[in-house]
Amino acid sequence: MAKKIHLQTASKKSPAHKRKTPAGKRKTARSPQRSKPWSHVHCFFFVLGISFALTLFISLTLYLFILLDIPNLKSIKDYNPKMTTLVLARDHQVVKEIFDENRRVVSMATMPDLLPKAFVAAEDARFYEHPGVDVWSIFRALFHNLRSGTKAQGGSTISQQVTRSLLLTRKKVYSRKIKEAILAYRIDSVLSKDEILYIYLNQIYLGEGAYGVEAAARTYFNKGVKNLSLGQAALLAGLPQAPSRYSPLKDIKTAKKRQAYVLNRMAEEGYISAEAARKAFKDNLFLNTDREYSFGSEYYVQQVSNYVSAKYGKETLATGGLVIHTCLDPALQQSAMTAVQRGVAALNTAQGKGENPQAAMLVMETGTGKVRAVVGGVDFLASQFDRAIQARRQPGSAFKPIVYAAALEKGFTPDSVFMDEPISLAGASRGKTWEPKNFDNRYHGLTTLKTGLIQSRNIVAIKLLQEVGINRVARMAKDLGIRSKLKPDLTMALGSSGISLLEMTGAYSAFANHGSYTPPVFIEKIIDRHGNILEENSSGKIRVMSKKTADLMDHMLQEVIRQGTGRQAQGLKRTAAGKTGTTDNNMDAWFIGYTRDFLAGVWVGHDKEMSLGKHASGGQVAAPIWLDFMKQLEEENN
Repeated sequence: MAKKIHLQTASKKSPAHKRKTPAGKRKTARSPQRSKPWSHVHCFFFVLGISFALTLFISLTLYLFILLDIPNLKSIKDYNPKMTTLVLARDHQVVKEIFDENRRVVSMATMPDLLPKAFVAAEDARFYEHPGVDVWSIFRALFHNLRSGTKAQGGSTISQQVTRSLLLTRKKVYSRKIKEAILAYRIDSVLSKDEILYIYLNQIYLGEGAYGVEAAARTYFNKGVKNLSLGQAALLAGLPQAPSRYSPLKDIKTAKKRQAYVLNRMAEEGYISAEAARKAFKDNLFLNTDREYSFGSEYYVQQVSNYVSAKYGKETLATGGLVIHTCLDPALQQSAMTAVQRGVAALNTAQGKGENPQAAMLVMETGTGKVRAVVGGVDFLASQFDRAIQARRQPGSAFKPIVYAAALEKGFTPDSVFMDEPISLAGASRGKTWEPKNFDNRYHGLTTLKTGLIQSRNIVAIKLLQEVGINRVARMAKDLGIRSKLKPDLTMALGSSGISLLEMTGAYSAFANHGSYTPPVFIEKIIDRHGNILEENSSGKIRVMSKKTADLMDHMLQEVIRQGTGRQAQGLKRTAAGKTGTTDNNMDAWFIGYTRDFLAGVWVGHDKEMSLGKHASGGQVAAPIWLDFMKQLEEENN
């Protein structure tokens, strides 16, 4: 039987395998070492997974951080920018623009066809092709910035410029560029190109405080965007890159160079012919060099602004894009300002002291109460304090007609008789004895109410108040629109309480309107940015006294001008009525009068307590201002 032979396959080893084991040491067999190939793989993938998760977490965190202040614009309806509030006169002339950002939003249909094309040609020729971000432009700008070591190049598309104007920061940092790209892509996916262009053309800053093409057109050319010429449109399209540098109001040569660039780009893109570009470049731009309103409406606008701000909020006034239709008449406002300034100048000349007195005037339409003019002082730039509305001054004898009206309502007549004589009234004024006197320090015995009013006899008015009652007169004053607090004593008869010119002028409307008080109206209506009417004020009349009482008062007030203290108001072609008022030491001079068409009140005095000077009564210094104004109206109507 053959033997089984076991073959040992020699491994290829170095000669060292032939070394013998040292003497005395037994060679022990090693236990075979176990291989762990899968542990290395697991470790690799574990580390890779952690790295991926960490990278993803950091990326998502960064993405969310970037998105924190990116507006969520899902439709064109979400675009509600800050808009200019317009204050309009009765003839729809713009009196004042109130804004944080001077912007008027207009539709694409309102713009001339070549205007959007001019901006596209100048700012983003591939606007209709890219998805909101132009990668090649970004890389080109990035390469330039890295090479120059600056962040001057933007490479921004129109979509990105829209996002830039909507973001909070204007800093040139790469994180902002990432935000721009994200939002630009998002906007491009939810809005049409025309909608994006609509936002852009209304949002972009174009220099000189103008945001959007409509405000810019009015700023630079004093016209609406729909009336722009090709040359004017091209000039506006050249502004976004550097509005201040390219402003034609600052540097016309630089602006023309930029305009030429835009026109050339429009020709290259096929929007216009080369000949049209050359012609547009040569055309006159007709720049707007005078944007000031010159008819002295500042006090009127201030009153309107204060009212709207108090009712709707300061932010709504400054950013809401309201259209405020006022009752202001520019021509009457200019006439009132002229009359006030001439009257104060004449007073300064007569007194020769250089004390610079102030004056105020308020003009209402007699039958409607619509306030057509407000002059709150001689110079608005020197003092914004409105002496026609904010000031509370003693009206003196101008208050007497209110006492007389209450008396007639109680049953007195113009022929009722009182004794004009020296009197001493214990506790009549703040608990003290009061010894009032007539203005001329003379007394005339038995005097009818009619004569007492025409000659402005103080004693007659005081005695009449005693008979009628303080509370009854106070109620009459309240019915006539006087809300200022009245002193509840006999000094009320002489107009001792501070009352505004607005209140006193409005009160006389009942005498001119057969017993119906017409509340003063400054604003006809307010319209919001969407065309909704927020409020509308129609003229209203409130019956406060009988027609008989009012007509008797009207007749007596006519006689004040014909033969009484208001003779300085004579000289008009039509019938006029009114009353003077003068306070102690000639500190306040008043005249309130009316014709069939207009009711006007005038106050003259100093802001501090000091006399206007000798003989500076209401008849001498306030009535001439009233007459000056009324004569200007007659001349204009001839």
